[in-house]
Formats: sequence, C-alpha cells, structure tokens
Amino acid sequence: MEQTNVRRGGVLLHITSLPGPECAGTLGEAAYRFVDFLQSAGMRIWQVLPVGPTGYGESPYQSACALAGNPYMIDLALLQKDGYLPDYQPAPHAETGRADFETLRAEKEPWLRRAYQHSRDRLLSDGAFEVWQKQWPWLRDYALFMAIKQKFNQVSWMQWPDEDIRMRRPEAMNRYEQELREDVRYYMFLQFLFRDQWMRLRRYANEHGVMMLGDMPIYVAEDSSDVWANAKFFQLNCERRPKRVAGVPPDYFSEDGQLWGNPLYRWHYLRLHGYGFWMDRLRAMAQLYDSVRIDHFIGFANYYSVKAGEKTARNGKWVIGPGKAFFAAVKKKVPELKVVAEDLGAVNDRVRNLLAFCGYPGMKVLQFAYDGGGGDNSHQPQLYQPNCAAYTGTHDNDTSLGWWRACSDQTRRNLREALGEVDDSTVVWRMIKAVFDSRANIAMAPMQDFLGLDSAARMNTPGTVGEKNWRYRALSSDFSAELAARMRALCEESGRV
Repeated sequence: MEQTNVRRGGVLLHITSLPGPECAGTLGEAAYRFVDFLQSAGMRIWQVLPVGPTGYGESPYQSACALAGNPYMIDLALLQKDGYLPDYQPAPHAETGRADFETLRAEKEPWLRRAYQHSRDRLLSDGAFEVWQKQWPWLRDYALFMAIKQKFNQVSWMQWPDEDIRMRRPEAMNRYEQELREDVRYYMFLQFLFRDQWMRLRRYANEHGVMMLGDMPIYVAEDSSDVWANAKFFQLNCERRPKRVAGVPPDYFSEDGQLWGNPLYRWHYLRLHGYGFWMDRLRAMAQLYDSVRIDHFIGFANYYSVKAGEKTARNGKWVIGPGKAFFAAVKKKVPELKVVAEDLGAVNDRVRNLLAFCGYPGMKVLQFAYDGGGGDNSHQPQLYQPNCAAYTGTHDNDTSLGWWRACSDQTRRNLREALGEVDDSTVVWRMIKAVFDSRANIAMAPMQDFLGLDSAARMNTPGTVGEKNWRYRALSSDFSAELAARMRALCEESGRV
C-alpha cells in the first residue's frame, strides 16, 4: 500500500471477533459472509490483527511463532466438508458478544486431534504434503517447539528441565524429534489446515474486491520458537535469557512507561547475515496478506531498551535502530511487500526521515486529534496527507463512543469546534465521516465504531492483561443490510467506491 492515489475505505475486525457457532470466530462461513458484507458496504479493506497462535492472555502480539497461524481459527465445519473430520458433531453456542477462549481450547483440541488421526495415513503417503512442508524452513522448529512445550506442561522454553534441548544441542534435538515424532507431525498438520483455509478466504476476498490488511508486530515473544531457534539474533546471555528487553518510556498515558518484555534484536549481527531472519518474516507476510501493517515502526528508527529484570520502563534508554539500510534490503529482497507503517508514539525527525525514505503510508488516529497541540496536531483530519492511513481509533483505543464519554470537557469542546455540534447519538458517525472525507487515501474504522458500541466492546487496553482484552465479538445480526447501505453511502460520498 505504498503511495497510491486510490482512495479506499475499510474495517478493522479480527478473525476471533467474527460471529459463529464456535466459542470464537474462525475462518469459516461467517468470515465469507463478512466479506460479502464488506463488498455490499463499499469497503475495500479488511484489516485483522496478527493471526499467530496465542498463549496466556490471548494477545495476538505475543505469539508462539511469528510465522505460524492460530490453529484455533481453523473452522471445524469446513474440516468436515473437506473430509478431514467426517464424524464432526457441532455443539453450537449462543451468541454473547464475547469470545470464550478457555472453552474453545477445551472443545476444539480433541476435534483437531481427531482430524489428524483420520487423515494421518493419507498425509504420510501424500507427496504433496511432504513438498508443502519443505516450503517453510521455520515449520519443523515450530512444530518441535510446540511438541516439547506440550511434554513439559506448557512452561516457557527457558524453564524446560532438560538443558540440552533448551540449548538445542544436536543429540537432544535428534532424540526429541524421534520421541515426539507424531506430535511434531500433528503441529505441522495444523499449519497445513490453517494456511489452506486462510488462502481460500483471502482468494474469496480478493475476488470480491476486498484486500486483506494484516498486522505484524516488530518484536517476537520471549516464549516462542522464533527466539528458541534463532537465539543468536537476540540480545540474550550465555544461558539464553534476555539481557535487555523492549518497551516504551513514561508518557502522558503511563507514568511508568510500558515494559513489554520482548527480547531485543542484535541488529548489527542481523545485518551481517543479510537480515535473513527478517526477510523470512516479511516474505511470509507478503504471502499471507495483500498488505501488512508493521506495528511499532518507530523501533526501526530508534528503539527503547530496558535492562532485563527492571520492574518498570522508567530506566530504559533510546538506541538507534537499523534504519534505512534495513529497508533498502527489504525493497531489494521482498519487493512485493506492501506496508502500512504504525508510526504512533515518540515520533522524531529520525522516524519521519525513515518513513519518507520508505514511502510507506503512516497512521493518523482521530481520537488523538483534540486533546491538545492546537492547530498543529497532525491527527486533525484537515492536516492529513493522501499517503496515510487514517483511523477513528485502533484496537488499542477505546471505542469512539467510549472515548467520547470519558474525554475531558475541553476535548469535547475542541471536537465540537472542529466537527460541529454532536452528542452520544451522533458523535461516532461524525468522527467516521471526518476520517472518510479527509485526504487520506486509506480510511479505516473498527467495526465497533460502525456499530456505535460503547467501552464494553473495547478490544484491548494497553499495559493490562485480563479477561476484558481481545474478547470482543460481533453478533450475526450486526451485519445488516441497513448498515451496509449506510456504509456504502459514506464511501460513495467520500469517493471511496
């Protein structure tokens, strides 16, 4: 999605937020019906969050593997239709507007195992499956990683009781590969199913004029096959434990900053190896999506480094990132990659210069426009440039209605001065219209805003872990013909159809 004069509108809604008979959204029937809804609504972009496997807290930004797909997004009814699960007996759940990940895992895992057992002999004799495996150099490491985690009751790889496998010594690697052969095959099989269902959905979306915009975190999780299998590329000590970790410093929103805890990269070492680890990630993103949003783009210009063991992010320091040399390599080695750069946060001249060098659209968020900064606040819609992606809010923001109800009197006055007289019943659509009417070539809003939902539908609150995060789920009745018509009219009026 580099510089283009094409104006498009889109919707942010994660896969797990789709409705359907399972306890969270999947790549099944509801996903295809959502594409139909977007087409009828004149929306040309469907943005999702990272689709990797999640763990504790269910954050899509803390995945067991940056290149793998979440097996719990696999649709069981589709597996039955495709012959992998002929005896599947669905147990539909009433729609509640909330994903239930605990029940999902308990109910789904046995069916996925059954699908593998039913298909095992066919897979082992199918040369196509063998060929498919070899396309993905990361796959065996990931599958072995997951099998070992299962053996050791899901504890972090840094706490595995066998030091030899934690350190990936050759004899231990061979021994565990033999011992856990069936489980390794099972985890590879799940990736085969996920990718098959994902690519079918993406083809359907593209055929109906809808682009898939993905999301890629800059950092990978500490407890991931990425770090376990590629320790030399991260700032780890001799025991493979992080020396310094990622975060952001204290600011207006957090007096202690945010301590993310992700291991930091050894960028100089990555450069010596042609950024191979990163190029593999980016090629995978280009294969999965039509375009990808790179989360925390500012970290490529300069990143915040905190000593491991610190309780807050207060005592960190800024370090110069890989910058233009890295993206010059990206453009040469992954020319097909299209990017939206999430450049929110501590933006300085180094970040601005890097974004200009890349030519990627940056991001603007309307909720940030009226808290201060006067007429120079770049999030005000009259200041948007064409080469940007403009949002009412993101997955990390409150819904626009929730934000409006919680904002200060001064912020309300500022917004009314800019957008006209509004109240609870009109403010959200006025904000959406301001974004869509702007010069930004990409105009987006979360589905919750199109539905006018309050804070109860918020997707995530940064810096928190708990049952409220990542659980929002739409209802089947939300995607009405009336709403589609209103959204299409919005796109037509703003020149986005």
